[in-house]
Formats: sequence, C-alpha cells, structure tokens
Amino acid sequence: MDMQTTFKPLVADHKRRLILFLFLMTAMFMATLDNQIVSTALPTIVGEFGHLERFGWIGSAYLLSLSAVMPVYGKLGDLFGRKYVMMTAIAIFTIGSAVCGLAVSMNTLIAARVLQGFGGGGIMVSIFAVNADLFEPRERARYQSYSSLVLMASGAIGPVLGGTMSDLFGWRSIFLVNVPIGFVVLTGLALMLPYRKPARRPKIDYAGAIVLALTTTSIVLAADGTELFGSLLSPQCLGIIAFGMICAVTWVFIERRAPEPIVPMTLFRNPTFGLLLMISITSGAVAIGMVNYFALFLQTTTGLSPSMAGLLFILLTGGIVCGSLSAGRLIAAKGRYKPFAVASAACSTIAFTSLAFVHAGTPIVLIGGLMLLHGIGIGLAQQVPVIGVQNAAGSRDVGAATGAVTLSRMGGASIAISIYGAIIAAKLGNVGASIAGVADIEELTPKMMAALPAATREAVANAYAGAFGPLFMTAAGICLFGLLTSLTLKNVQLPGATKKFESAPAAQAAE
Repeated sequence: MDMQTTFKPLVADHKRRLILFLFLMTAMFMATLDNQIVSTALPTIVGEFGHLERFGWIGSAYLLSLSAVMPVYGKLGDLFGRKYVMMTAIAIFTIGSAVCGLAVSMNTLIAARVLQGFGGGGIMVSIFAVNADLFEPRERARYQSYSSLVLMASGAIGPVLGGTMSDLFGWRSIFLVNVPIGFVVLTGLALMLPYRKPARRPKIDYAGAIVLALTTTSIVLAADGTELFGSLLSPQCLGIIAFGMICAVTWVFIERRAPEPIVPMTLFRNPTFGLLLMISITSGAVAIGMVNYFALFLQTTTGLSPSMAGLLFILLTGGIVCGSLSAGRLIAAKGRYKPFAVASAACSTIAFTSLAFVHAGTPIVLIGGLMLLHGIGIGLAQQVPVIGVQNAAGSRDVGAATGAVTLSRMGGASIAISIYGAIIAAKLGNVGASIAGVADIEELTPKMMAALPAATREAVANAYAGAFGPLFMTAAGICLFGLLTSLTLKNVQLPGATKKFESAPAAQAAE
C-alpha cells in the first residue's frame, strides 16, 4: 500500500464541517429510524392489505437488502469518491420511501422495502466513511459518539413516533415524510460537500459483490428462520445455511484473486482488524439484539405496563448517552481506544450475569440499575470498532473497512436475535399449559396478564423469569468473549491532526 500523507480534512472551514455533519446525521436518523418507526404501524398495514403470513417480511426485506449492500457501498466510495456514492444511496432510499408510501398491495410494499434497504445500507456505511474524510482520528472519536446518540435516539423514539403518525396521518405518512427530508439532505450535500477524486482507476469486483450479497442474505434469512420458516431446523432454513457456507468459502477465493476486492484480504494481516470485527459482532449481539427482549422481560417478569417499561428504557438510553459522550471526549483527548473496549465488555458482562439471577418480585430499582450499567457499557465502546478499523486500514481502504465492521455489527444482531428467540421458545415450550387458566403462555399480552388472578400472574412471571435466566447467561457469555477479545487488542495510539497516517502493514510494524 502507498503511505498515507499528513491528514488533510476534506473541508477546511470548521463551521462548514459542522453543517455537513448535521446533514449526515439527518440522513442517518432517516435511515435508522425507518425500521423502528414501521414496527408500531405493522398491525394497521396488515389490517389494510391482509396477508398476515407475510407480516415478518416487511421488516426482514429491509434488513436483508441493507445488510447485503453495506460492504459494496464502502468499496464503491473508495473507488469513485464518497460524495456521489452517498448521494446515490440517499436518492435510492428516498425513491424507495415514496414507493412504500404509495404501495397498493403487500407485495408492492415488500418490494419497495427492499429498494429502501439498498439505499439505507449505503447511507449507514457512507456516513462513517465521509466522517473519516472530514475529521482527523481523535476528533472523529468525538463526532462519532454523536452518531451513536442518533442511532439510540431513533431506537428510542421510533416506535412512539410511528404509532403517533399512523394515528394522526395514516401509516403511509411514516414513509412519505422521508421524501422532503431526503431532498433537503441531497441538496445540502450537493452544494457543500466537495468531491475528492480517488487516485486509482476503478475496477469493480462484480463477482465478489454478488457472492458477498448472497452470503449476507443467507445469514439474515437463516437468523430469521424461526419467524419465516417456522423452525431453525426446517429444511428451508438448513438449505439456506448450507448455501451461505458455500457462498462464504467461494467469496474468500474470489477476494484473494480480485484486483480491487470488496473487502481486501490484506486487512486481515493486521490482527487488530480481525479482533475489532469480533468486538463489533459481540456489540451488535448485546446492544441491538437485546432491545426487544428487554421490553418483553420487563412486561412479563416485572408486570410493568408497556408505557412504564418504556420509561425504564430511559435508564438504558441514558447510560448509552453518558458512556458514548464520555468515551468520545476521552478518546479524542488521550488517543487510545482499548481501555473503553475492555470497560464496555466488563460492564455488560456484570449486568447480564446479575440479570440472569433476577426472579419475579425483584425490586424494579435493582433491574433499572443493571439496565443503566449495561447502557454505559454499550456507550463506552459504541464507536471503538469503526475508529479502530479506520485507523488500521489505511486511507485507500477506509470505506471497505467501515463497510465490513458495520455489516459485522448487523450480522451479530441478526444471529443473536435468532438465538435469544430459540432459548425463550424452548424454555416456555417446556411449561406448556401447566399453568391453570393459561392455554398458551406465549400469546399473553401485558393487558391479559394484568387481568389474571394474582397466583396465576405470579406463575406466569416465574415461568418467564426461568426462560430469561438462560438467555441472559448466553448474553453474558457473548460479553465475556468480547472482554477477552478486547484484552488481546494492542493499545494503539491514534495519530493527532499533525501526525501521519500509516498504511496497515506499517501500522502493524509500529505496534
């Protein structure tokens, strides 16, 4: 690789960089909010179009296409320059949103969600890559902590906003609102973001892109196998897993011979890159993958109403905000990210190990404190994998490295959600109809639980607590793996604004 020169920001004027950053965060909020905002509108959509059996595909279609294109967009930004690649992604997402809002059937809506995902995946990757062009590594840590807050904000307000907009303006409004926002962001980037033309001639690795898309699609489909095919051990799901493994092996062979691979295999020569990918997978598993299960846990084991459970989530979100902002500023000041990866995994390991021993009747204050601790843990290392791989990769492969780490986080979340669901289903399946007055424990809503006699309600709460114990221990095991991986990281010193970037092999030698 060529040696990187002294870092020169794409935009010299600080105020202009801040305005561009605001546009980028608006695009990220739009893309990440979309999957959250649609969740509360799904019953209304099914009520209009029918086809309840395709209910799961409205969310899965978006996640599938988003995951499939993430690494491809990262590489395209490296080859053609990030400005027009990012603008293309926003345009695709905006058009997909318009088609979703004008959908005339369930099939049209699912197809439009795929189109939206093709744009959303590009937005997610391109934003982090553009940040790498705008801010030097230490300053980048602070600004990417703000990106983490945007991700958390979309997760926190998405379901509420989706339900409110559906009630006031109809479900189509949750998609159509993206059209004017997308147009404003596109205009802002067109006028204010300079175009930096890459020095090398583009050679697109079509075969690698297609096979990687098939691999990631197989992972997401297999992870969602319980909902889509009825069981993880169904013939369809096992067939998809086998197909995905064949695609993964084929992809490695293609990438080793491609002139411009989607994810250069040379990145893996630096052990830091591989370790950060593993940390990203574990982070996705316990940060993104656990959100819905926390909500179920609170409403079934503690008997809280949905609104009260939502209020308890403020502790989780507050912990993420505190951890993320603190880590961003300290990394910017000290230039080291390893301590935050270690502290993050340690906090979450303690939180989940403690939650595994929570039983029905445990004080809400204790549960809230453990959620706060886990939130701080998530926040401390939220931006560590992205900052680390961008520093380890070298300037010519920043987009590809960013795409790989973003995809690994989504992959970790998808696989973990499937594992958690299987644990809950297996444990509650053993209970069966053994609780008097309860025909099917899994069909109980919080409202139905509240109407049960006290003894029955306690039995249901204990059954759920018994199911969540193994789930939380599994999450603790994932965090422990993340902790051991973090401890093996080299304590890299990020370069400041006046220092030089080094190529990946040179950085490795320096470490």
